[in-house]
Amino acid sequence: MTTQKTEVDQLPEEFQVLRYETPVTERSKITTRMGDTDILTAFIQVVKEGGENALHTHTAQDAFWLVLSGRIRFYGEGDVVLAELGRHEAMIIKRGARYWFESASDEPLEVLRVAAIDRDLKNERVAFGPRRADSHA
Repeated sequence: MTTQKTEVDQLPEEFQVLRYETPVTERSKITTRMGDTDILTAFIQVVKEGGENALHTHTAQDAFWLVLSGRIRFYGEGDVVLAELGRHEAMIIKRGARYWFESASDEPLEVLRVAAIDRDLKNERVAFGPRRADSHA
């Protein structure tokens, strides 16, 4: 049996091939949009220090977070530690859940976030209070 390989520029529109290289930057946080559809988004965030330092929720997004390098620490309401994850560990956060996160190691955090959007709900990021004083994001 022989197979044919379709060239990337000849793929049907319902397929996307993506490539990623860690960006070189002096910024403490950078987000790279990998791709999206009408119901899905994929980003990679590189965080040298700090993170998403305000308790918040996404009203219509369920998100899957996969650590590619470094460590991430997720917090819930009252700064309760929900999880600390390292390379190749992941967490799912359902829409409406309140959380914030930070890089939890000296090595830069590289994390893939893939989110599915419920189109029956208004898609908003809602913050509960200002960014923390120690925020680097």
